Amino acid sequence: MWRSIASNAMTFLVVLVFLLGGALIWAQNEYSSEGPLDQAICLQVARGSNFTRVSEDLAGQGAISSDVLFRLGADYSDKLAELKAGSFLVPEHASMSEIVDIVTRGGASTCGTEVVYRIGVTRATVQVRELDPAEGRYEEVLEFDPGTEEPPAEYAEYTGDVGTRFRIALAEGVTSWQVVEELGQIDVLEGEIGEVPSEGWLAPDSYEVSKGDSRESVIARMREAQEAILAEAWENRDEGLPLESPEEALTLASIVEKETGGAEERPLVASVFINRLERGMRLQTDPTVIYGVTEGQGVLGRGLRQSELREATPYNTYVIEGLPPTPIANPGRASIEAALNPDDSDYLFFVARTLDPADGHVFAATLDEHNSNVAAYRQLEAERDAQQN
Repeated sequence: MWRSIASNAMTFLVVLVFLLGGALIWAQNEYSSEGPLDQAICLQVARGSNFTRVSEDLAGQGAISSDVLFRLGADYSDKLAELKAGSFLVPEHASMSEIVDIVTRGGASTCGTEVVYRIGVTRATVQVRELDPAEGRYEEVLEFDPGTEEPPAEYAEYTGDVGTRFRIALAEGVTSWQVVEELGQIDVLEGEIGEVPSEGWLAPDSYEVSKGDSRESVIARMREAQEAILAEAWENRDEGLPLESPEEALTLASIVEKETGGAEERPLVASVFINRLERGMRLQTDPTVIYGVTEGQGVLGRGLRQSELREATPYNTYVIEGLPPTPIANPGRASIEAALNPDDSDYLFFVARTLDPADGHVFAATLDEHNSNVAAYRQLEAERDAQQN
């Protein structure tokens, strides 16, 4: 009898082990396999939340098949204490394992609201955008000019959301004074900037920032980025350029930046100035004169006067020989690379092709050709003026 009982108990234990093993294999497969989510979602994880609330939210949105298994998997992988607050994009058919990784890895939020502080040459704007997880693209919610408009009431709600991302988009050709002025208007940053950074040494780019970051730290990141870009471009420069230092290259790049917004034109525009430097010709470029008038503090907002074109200043390249003493704006990578790797051309002149700056320039190797191109441009101006009168 005892032998029969022992035999039955052993059989039961064997079956139980097989059942537990099978359940464990099923659970592991379920945890790691494709999830039921048919469309990407934006998962909000509030500060102070926990895996219980997150798992219930995910189950309610149809992203996981079992909230209990989701929590057990997070516990088994020692991630229960690593939950991060924020807004996270959960892609379609993400496994429970992948979702646990998404909400515990940290870093910037990947979904939800994004506030972009755009610092442009002529104006600055604040843009609030929301990511549409299904489409995978941002849609504008609101936009305003902080210099002339009061922030809409909703703006405070967006900036107060724990999942909101903040980004500063610095355009090519902005001056350092403008950067300092506009950073001072960004209310999610803190602290003061001691002095205006040297002109040209801030890299135009997109910078992710966090609420409470110091303005000086943002300036430092911009400066470090520009130093790295310039060092790389200088290392890979063409041989025989009439540029004695990276600083001179940065100055030329800033002139190229202000003369054209067309990426494809920059190496050709750079070649004109390189050719002029090699021949000992004056650069004769309006943007340098404008910088001498404004000192980089805002936009001139009018045409140059003849007296300004004749006045001897360090930035008047109609009067001085060679380059001005400093850059006249913060050039982007493309302009820096163009200044150090210009096109091979014999052009010495260029003038706008049409009245629309986006149409680029027409280039000339001789003064006669240039005068003909200038005459054509003046004719376009005359026709426009006649239509407006």
